[in-house]
Amino acid sequence: MIDPLKSSQNADPVIITGGAQRLGLATAVELHKQGYSVVITYRKRRSILDELEAKGIVTIQSDFGDEAGIYRLTETLRQRFNSVRAIIHNASEWLPESHRETDQSVMQCMMNTHVMAPYLINQACGDLLIQHGKQYGFADIIHMSDYVAANGSKKHIAYAASKAALDNLTLSYASKLAPWVKVNSIAPALLMFNEDDDANYREKAQKKSLLGIVPGVSEGVSTILYLLGSQYLTGKIIALDGGRHLARAS
Repeated sequence: MIDPLKSSQNADPVIITGGAQRLGLATAVELHKQGYSVVITYRKRRSILDELEAKGIVTIQSDFGDEAGIYRLTETLRQRFNSVRAIIHNASEWLPESHRETDQSVMQCMMNTHVMAPYLINQACGDLLIQHGKQYGFADIIHMSDYVAANGSKKHIAYAASKAALDNLTLSYASKLAPWVKVNSIAPALLMFNEDDDANYREKAQKKSLLGIVPGVSEGVSTILYLLGSQYLTGKIIALDGGRHLARAS
C-alpha cells in the first residue's frame, strides 16, 4: 500500500545537476525507483537521456559556463515548481592547470561550475526548499565536494580551491536555511575508475586508502540516500574516502 504522505512528499522534485552520467545518473535512476520525482540537468545531449525521459525523469539542458546559463536554469525551475524536495549539486568539471586553456580560464570554469552555480541556484530556489520543509519537516541541499578540498592538489589547484569554496557554502546555507532545509557536503576520494585508467594507475590508486578498494558508484548513492533520510544532520562535510586521510599520515 502506498503511503499517501510519502507519495505527496515525493511529488516535489529532487533536482540533480549533472545527472546524465556517473554518480548523478546512478542517483537519478535509484531515486526514481524509490518513487521520487526526479529532475536532472545536463550539458551535452547523450543517448541515455531518451531512456530517462521514457521513465518519467525530467531533463533540462543547462550550461554553467557563464552566469547567463545558470540564471536561465533558475528561471526555469521557478517557473515550473512551487516547492522542491532537494537539490543535489553534482555538476562538475575536472581541469588541471596543464590543460590547453589559460590558467585564468581554468579557474573561471572551476568557480562557475562548483561555486557560482550552486550559489545562484541556492539563492534562487531557497524559498522553494523552505516551502517543502515547512510542509513535510525538512528539505535538503547536498553539495558534491571532493577529498582534495581539505588537502589541496598540485595538479588540480583551481579544482581543489573551488571545491573548498563549495564546502564553505555548505556551512553558510546550513545556517541560513535552518531549520527547514538540511545542507551537507559529500567529499569522496576515488569512488570509481574511468574506462581508460590503466592497470598501473588502478593499483596505485587503490593503495591510497586504508581500506584499499574503489567501492563504485553505489557508495555515493547510498550516502546521498542516507542524507535525504536523516532528520538531524546538517552543516556537515562527509569524508567518503576509505580512511585515506589516515593513510597519508602513516
